[in-house]
Amino acid sequence: MVELKTDTELKAMREAGRVVAHALAAARDAARVGVSPRELDEAARAVLDAAGARSPFLGYRPSFAPTPFPAVICVSVNDAIVHGIPGDQRLRDGDLVSVDCGAELDGWTGDAAVSFVVGTPRPGDSELIEATRRALDAGIAAARAGNRMGDVSHAIDTVARAARCGMPRDFGGHGIGRRMHEDPPVPNRGRPGRGFPLRPGLTLAIEPMLMAGGRDGYRTDGDGWTLRTTDGSRAAHFEHTVAVTEEGPRVLTLP
Repeated sequence: MVELKTDTELKAMREAGRVVAHALAAARDAARVGVSPRELDEAARAVLDAAGARSPFLGYRPSFAPTPFPAVICVSVNDAIVHGIPGDQRLRDGDLVSVDCGAELDGWTGDAAVSFVVGTPRPGDSELIEATRRALDAGIAAARAGNRMGDVSHAIDTVARAARCGMPRDFGGHGIGRRMHEDPPVPNRGRPGRGFPLRPGLTLAIEPMLMAGGRDGYRTDGDGWTLRTTDGSRAAHFEHTVAVTEEGPRVLTLP
């Protein structure tokens, strides 16, 4: 079931989204050579706690997962695409880090992700990150009333393919609101003019995940959560929670 949100409900989601943005900023600020992903999780957790928000990630267990997720953020490093569990292995110079974070505040949810390099980027990293950011921007620009979901998906895919990047099959964005994952799904590839109609009040988590090697294959780590590129190439991930409005797309997960 797809729930269209009122202006009052979008304002509540905006507050949850603001917490997400601040938590992501705290995690990014904490990310330095020699710091562990677990310490990034602790920085984000402190922001959620201070805001009186809860994490929809912590304890989340979808059907594919062998165990509940043990942290408030996902930290995916280098060839990890998404769903990385924050651990104690120290970040090194040149690591490409993707951080995904959600927050639930007063019954409403926000979800966003960002990618960056710790220290000195390796060849191609900056281009991969920029292409992923452009793919997100293109998807957001297409999230307009009167368009269809295929327009959002096609916009993302066009940028990814132009950059000669792969995207993991079976994974994309989703509806969001009272829960982190709601209908409708938001694929990262599709045909323009097809799919679910976009109407004012629809809220979507749009999240391209690009892989530098150009292939779409991925594998799942032994932890049952972390997705990695099959060819060992690096990956980047950007995400925003976006509302479709009469005035155009409204990003809800900005600071």
